[in-house]
Amino acid sequence: MKTNELIELLAAGDTRVDRQALGKRFAIALLGGGLGALLLMATIFGVRPDLAEIARTPLFWAKVALPGSLAPLALWLCSRLARPGVSGGAAWVLLGLPVLLVWLGGALELAGVPVEARSELIFGKTWRTCPLNIALLSVPAFIAVFWALRGLAPTRLRLAGAVGGLLAGATATLAYCLHCPEMGIPFWGVWYLLGMLLPTLLGAALGPRLLRW
Repeated sequence: MKTNELIELLAAGDTRVDRQALGKRFAIALLGGGLGALLLMATIFGVRPDLAEIARTPLFWAKVALPGSLAPLALWLCSRLARPGVSGGAAWVLLGLPVLLVWLGGALELAGVPVEARSELIFGKTWRTCPLNIALLSVPAFIAVFWALRGLAPTRLRLAGAVGGLLAGATATLAYCLHCPEMGIPFWGVWYLLGMLLPTLLGAALGPRLLRW
């Protein structure tokens, strides 16, 4: 909204505010971005053929839990940073817990195998493409989340952009889990996080430009 449009609106006496605007914008953004990531994943990479079988194992849900816990925390941060002068608060601390748990689980898994088998757990078969695949799948959610943020009032533009990118990356990783064949915890702790880091860094770089009032 331009300054002169705001002045005209205030002069007209129409100052009603939709208290659900923030929730509505993020709901639309996540629905569109999530569906876009799923469609891209199914079209470009395809769903892993043994998904129905592997989905019965706790390890699969442990894999999903990493982006599945980062996404709502990133959404919480986005909703706070979308308001003028509001900080992230305790959400910053909570954001590190899923990462620490995955790193701890990865360390325990590495400690339980012979030295010569550790590199396979870390690199798997898809380490070269995994982060780039996640970054590609994050494009629909990235666009949608930045649309949501632009319609609100963030003042910490770089931080808001970074968290918006993280939300897009976590959403994309959830979709990617339906394709990815890797089941090693050390792999997720490196390459999944790197895949989510790419849109996070892009969001931090573009935030001051795209989210400027």
